[in-house]
Amino acid sequence: MQGKIIKIVSNLYTVETKDKKIECRARGKFRNDKVTPLVGDLCTIDEENAYILEILPRKNFLTRPMIANVDVALIVASVKKPDLSLNLLDKMLSVIETSKIKPVICFSKLDLVTKQEQKAIKKLMKYYKSIGYTVITNENARKLNKILKNKIVVITGQTGAGKSTLLNKIDKSLNLKTDEISESLGRGKHTTRHVELFSFKKFFIADTPGFSSIDFHEISKEEIRNSFREFKKYVCPFKDCMHAKEKECSVKKAVEQKEILQSRYENYLDFIKNK
Repeated sequence: MQGKIIKIVSNLYTVETKDKKIECRARGKFRNDKVTPLVGDLCTIDEENAYILEILPRKNFLTRPMIANVDVALIVASVKKPDLSLNLLDKMLSVIETSKIKPVICFSKLDLVTKQEQKAIKKLMKYYKSIGYTVITNENARKLNKILKNKIVVITGQTGAGKSTLLNKIDKSLNLKTDEISESLGRGKHTTRHVELFSFKKFFIADTPGFSSIDFHEISKEEIRNSFREFKKYVCPFKDCMHAKEKECSVKKAVEQKEILQSRYENYLDFIKNK
């Protein structure tokens, strides 16, 4: 029997088939073969003994959060409490792009910023839209439903950014737990304890444990460069130009002429410097 892993708690895997949900264990061979079953994995199971027999080929996967076969990564970016981190946003976009997943940026908590700050946020939103990203705010649940229709979605972002709150807004019946931001730490408390796919009428969405840092451990500097989509329209004299110290670099000129967002370029340099 085939199914999809929709929930993992400790070593117990909830597999959804066409007509039921079955709690399974993973066979010992997965450990020997160094295969880790993930939420989103399609698998075959032994229903009688409640064991996962085989993990079917994946189209993609993420390691943080750990999930497979994702269509859309919804990045919730808080603009206040916690403050907006463009470095983290660009890092997420780069990792997600490299993983061949469509990113959607959702800015949250705009009601907490001043009018002047809102203007700056709107300029940022306009830039990210101009380079081809889908950008929304957490107030536009109706538009979000259209974007996510028939998709498997991972929701991710800074701890305390409002991921669970957004899910509650999309489907009020979920009633996911939310905590106030810890003022002393300046970041949120972990409110989600496990990875789980929630089945909506039109799509699956994963609420995952909040995290405040991701890295490029398995991504090359060339892949990081290629993930910055606005760089691709500029032709440099050298085919393998890394847009850092090279002379006559078209990307660097575009930054100077403010065609490329300064923060995006600075974040890019930060990402590749230790690769």
